[in-house]
Formats: sequence, structure tokens, C-alpha cells
Amino acid sequence: MRPPIGTTDQAPADPTATDDMLATQPIGYWSGLAHSAVTRHLRDSMARIDVTQPQYWVLNRVNGGPAAPSREEVVSQMTPLADGPHEIARVVDQLIHRGWLSIDAGQLLRLTDAGEAARVRLRELVTGLRAVVHDGISDEEYVAALKVLRRMVANVEGDGN
Repeated sequence: MRPPIGTTDQAPADPTATDDMLATQPIGYWSGLAHSAVTRHLRDSMARIDVTQPQYWVLNRVNGGPAAPSREEVVSQMTPLADGPHEIARVVDQLIHRGWLSIDAGQLLRLTDAGEAARVRLRELVTGLRAVVHDGISDEEYVAALKVLRRMVANVEGDGN
């Protein structure tokens, strides 16, 4: 049986693959490698200023909506990104303890002045880190890469139309 037109045989993952061999490389290996390297770079940089990536996510989420979110909303919305089911709840507690978030009588979360200052500092840090990750990559190349990844996700999740 022949593979469908436009497909190539899968080769084993090879970090030294030349450009002419890349079409045979497994996407799981390369996307996983990119995810690990970028995440490690980001988290290491944040650790130097005693902040975690999930803390940054929560600060942005609390700041990012038209209305103050509840603790439960933040936890349920951010947990799919987290390393475990209890991580975001812990992060909310850490940020309240640190004085970067407050929780009002209606159980709504709000950034404190210190939390907003931290969020702005982190945004500057992340913008600088993004420039490092994107060095030598045009916006067009970046968009093309994301479109390909988005299509692959749709293909395997049954929405390949």
C-alpha cells in the first residue's frame, strides 16, 4: 500500500537532520523539543526574579477581563495550562500572600498596586525573552509555523476541515 500523496515516510527523530531531511522528522519530537526549550528559558528567567510562569498567567488573567474574576473562575480557566489540578489554586494563594492580589467580600480577585507593578515588569521581561526566541524569524514565518501547528492539532482532534 502506498502512502497518500503529499506524505513521506516517518524517520526516527534526529536532531542533526539536514534541511532536506526535515520533512521526514516527527512533529512530536520537534514540537516537544521547542516547547521544552522555550518553557525552560522563560521559567529560568522568571525564577531569577522569584516569579513563576503560572503566577504571570494568573496576574494577566486577573487583569485581562472586563470584570474582576472570582477565584473559581481563574482556577477553572487556568488549570488546563498548569502542571497539575491544584497548581493554580496554590498560585492564587501565593499571590494573595505576596500582596499582589486581593480578594474582596464577593470573592473577586483584583490586582493590588504591587501586583500591577509586578505584572508590568513581567510583561517587559517576557517581551524581551520573546525577542530572543524570535531572533532570525520573520513575522510571516512565525505565522506560517503557527498555522501549520494549528492545522495539525485540528487534524488529530477530528476537526481537520
